[in-house]
Formats: sequence, C-alpha cells, structure tokens
Amino acid sequence: MQQMEFFEIPSPCIGVCESGPRGYCIGCYRSREERQHWHSVDNATKRIIVTACNRRKKAYLAKQSKNQNSETHFQQGDLF
Repeated sequence: MQQMEFFEIPSPCIGVCESGPRGYCIGCYRSREERQHWHSVDNATKRIIVTACNRRKKAYLAKQSKNQNSETHFQQGDLF
C-alpha cells in the first residue's frame, strides 16, 4: 500500500547555484539535469534525488575533513 503524500517535497536549493569540478551544484549537490527537471518529476523521484544529494554532500565533507586532517600535521613555528 502506497502512503499518501500531502505536501510537496521542497527543493534542496540554498541559493548557491554554482557548479563544482564534478558538475554538481556546490550548494545543493544536484546535477544539472536534476536541477533542470526538479519541477517536472514526481515526489518519489524527488526523494531519490534528495537522498543522492545528502550522500554526495556527506562524501564531499568526509573528503574535505580527510584532506584537512592530513594538512594539520605539526609545524614548528619561527624561533626568531
């Protein structure tokens, strides 16, 4: 049995509409096609897109954290 949906799934857009190096928006992590067709897809597809965006964001943040941790090794300051 399918659950009834009363509310439209909102767009994950946060107003930072800029493509990153892999082609995903750096604000919402949607692909160009996902952004262009957002208003024409059904709620089930929107839910899949939002899940993918969350997964992409989590992977990006994990990569950033890993890069940041590798760069924060001990550096001796200037003695003079």
